[in-house]
Amino acid sequence: MRLVTFKRCGEDREQVGVWTDGGVVPASALGLEFDSMNDLILRATPDDMAALRAAKAEPIPMDRVELQAPIPRPMQDVLCLGLNYTEHAEEAFGYSSQAFTSDKASPIFFSKRVNWCPGTGMPIPAHADLTQRLDFENELAVILSKDALNVKPDEAADYIFGYTIVNDVSARDLQTTHKQWYFGKSLDGFNPMGPCITTADAIAFPPCLDISTTLNGELRQNSNTRMLIHGIAEIIATLTRGMTLKAGTIIATGTPKGVLMGMENPVFLKKGDVVACRIEGIGELVNTVE
Repeated sequence: MRLVTFKRCGEDREQVGVWTDGGVVPASALGLEFDSMNDLILRATPDDMAALRAAKAEPIPMDRVELQAPIPRPMQDVLCLGLNYTEHAEEAFGYSSQAFTSDKASPIFFSKRVNWCPGTGMPIPAHADLTQRLDFENELAVILSKDALNVKPDEAADYIFGYTIVNDVSARDLQTTHKQWYFGKSLDGFNPMGPCITTADAIAFPPCLDISTTLNGELRQNSNTRMLIHGIAEIIATLTRGMTLKAGTIIATGTPKGVLMGMENPVFLKKGDVVACRIEGIGELVNTVE
């Protein structure tokens, strides 16, 4: 099942619904009232989820809706994995050995402040007054379905609500100047997300999904999530060891090789560039730098 946040064309009100082959079925058309996707994750019962899967109502055609990020306003910072694909770790080390070091034995965690997420089709702000080294990172993101504490690896799948795509936009100059990643990852608009949440029941665990990115139509990243150094079960088990992760927590699992800083002579994002992030089973997240 693919869940979306959307607006009817010409309206300001956000709604949640199910993305079907015929369009979007609003949850309200099924007699279900949720204020937001966060509210759905926190309150939906098994019967509610079954009604959403059945989606027995007339869909709104796609040309009459505007997709938003599935979770436009996360309840807390997005948790992220750094250097979690071997070849990306190598290209990052080549760009800055001081800022990007990893022994691969333990996951590298960081977080990014996200006040609002652009959805597919929405712009990425260039922040040209702050950065001249704007980069993309296509990542599989995991959304938790319930509070998680001291989760064992073989229990991790039971805590997953679904998956989406996150473009972990990064200002490389800020990232390296400050010797930490929070500021360079957290400027407004730096967390495009979408186009939907594919619920966990629709994807085998652990996910082995093709992941690719094009820049202005040119293939830049091309890998599979089975190449994660630290898999999702390990990530959840490690992060919940003595720390409670709340329902609705978003975890971005890392990006594969092919980001711009890995080029021999990097040419970073500029206004007008179109970044298209694709992950099998979820769809395509397309954003233009503005």
